[in-house]
Amino acid sequence: MKSSRLLFPALLALVVSVVPAHAGAELNLFGWSEYVPQSVLDGFTKETGIKVNFETYASNEELLSKLVAGGGSYDLVQPSDYAAEVMIRQKLLAPLDPALLPNLKNLAPEFRHRAHDPAGAYTVPYMSGTVGIVVNTEKVKIPVKGYGDVFSAAFKDRIVVLNDTREIVTWALYTLHRPINTITPECLAAARPVVAEWVKLVKVFDSDSPKTALLNGDVDIGIVWSGEAAILWKENKKFQYVIPAEGAHQFIDVLAIPANAKNREAAHKFIDYILRPEVSVLISEAFPYTNPNLAARKLLSPAQLANPASYPPGSPKLETFRDIGKAAADIDRLVTDLKSAR
Repeated sequence: MKSSRLLFPALLALVVSVVPAHAGAELNLFGWSEYVPQSVLDGFTKETGIKVNFETYASNEELLSKLVAGGGSYDLVQPSDYAAEVMIRQKLLAPLDPALLPNLKNLAPEFRHRAHDPAGAYTVPYMSGTVGIVVNTEKVKIPVKGYGDVFSAAFKDRIVVLNDTREIVTWALYTLHRPINTITPECLAAARPVVAEWVKLVKVFDSDSPKTALLNGDVDIGIVWSGEAAILWKENKKFQYVIPAEGAHQFIDVLAIPANAKNREAAHKFIDYILRPEVSVLISEAFPYTNPNLAARKLLSPAQLANPASYPPGSPKLETFRDIGKAAADIDRLVTDLKSAR
């Protein structure tokens, strides 16, 4: 009996050591679809005991509308840079505690303190990328350098583009040599006839998986997310990625904690977990965008780093989106009207 009493504390200590410290806790994550590997969510839960409830959205506008309306009880969100800018201004985000994020040191300096969050007080870069042109070189034999080359009558019904109204108008503004973040009625009037002609040529509008139409041979050319292009290039080198000569959109998707989040400690733990090189590299392997985590990049293979869609060579002209306020609704109306009339 005495030996049993001595054995019990040792067994209890062993059980405590293998049960995660936060067993039973939960984290409500609201993020983009096809952007967070299940293995990362499972690894976080296994290590911490914190269950991740993952809900997805299809656009920054959907995320913003849900947060502004007070819908959902989210502890962590994954907006793009310009959406985070709006959220910070509207006081929808909680400030981060750097003391709980020791792995911030792994980030490349050029991805911190950007225009959407100059002080770096509310957001942590998750992944970055560009929007560019994919060409099936077995089908397209002419040089493709810019937007005008894509929207050619020769490619009518052989084009896939993102189903994103601001992106489409941005491409038109680039061809007109107009600023992409200063949206005036004059700019939209100039862009309207360009977009009107373009949408008539497009076969597929797809923001979720634009690579699918290219892989299936339904189209020969398109304007897509760089991560999608990187997967295509890895699948078959006939799919070449081109940053448009006129300029291109660079996006930085971030992690941020809503102001009304109930599980802020769990949210910080998840952010710091994502920032570990060995975890961040898992994200790059599944979704090969541009990883802002320098320490993680050191774990990538030479082939991954050589992927021109993930890490475009040279010094292309890249710009991030800024909040354009009510002009976003004007863009939506313009493109929606033109698509319905095509």
